Amino acid sequence: MINLNVLFTHITTTFNPLSVLAVFFTSESFLGLIPPEIFIAWADQTDSPIFYVSVLAILSYLGGIISFLLGKTISKLPSVLSYVESKMKKYLKMIRKWGGVLIVVGALLPIPFSITSITAGLIQYKFRNFLLFGLLRFVRFYLYAVVIFNVL
Repeated sequence: MINLNVLFTHITTTFNPLSVLAVFFTSESFLGLIPPEIFIAWADQTDSPIFYVSVLAILSYLGGIISFLLGKTISKLPSVLSYVESKMKKYLKMIRKWGGVLIVVGALLPIPFSITSITAGLIQYKFRNFLLFGLLRFVRFYLYAVVIFNVL
């Protein structure tokens, strides 16, 4: 069994924090394949855990914005636009109306925020509303930090 404290101490002492943050930002911007909880646990092993959790939250939020813009760009491709309009036409109005719930779920729950952000961009969800609901990402990071910092 892997001892997480040993693993995160090793990562903290071996890798430059900027490298770890760059990997995190890349993950959060493109599909979010690495769970943020791993990076929150890493932050707990640093000299300034609250600072690094805050940086992680900011990077996650910015990564979500990049993902949203990526989805918006993809939606302009003729084949994607045609697919969305033909296959999802009857659902688009409802999805756009309730898209905030999708963003809140992605921001708070342990599903990739990048995926929900790309989806919001694909359906042309209002960017201003995306930014507002996406702020809940900060709540998630601080809540998870409280739990993770008290468990590890």
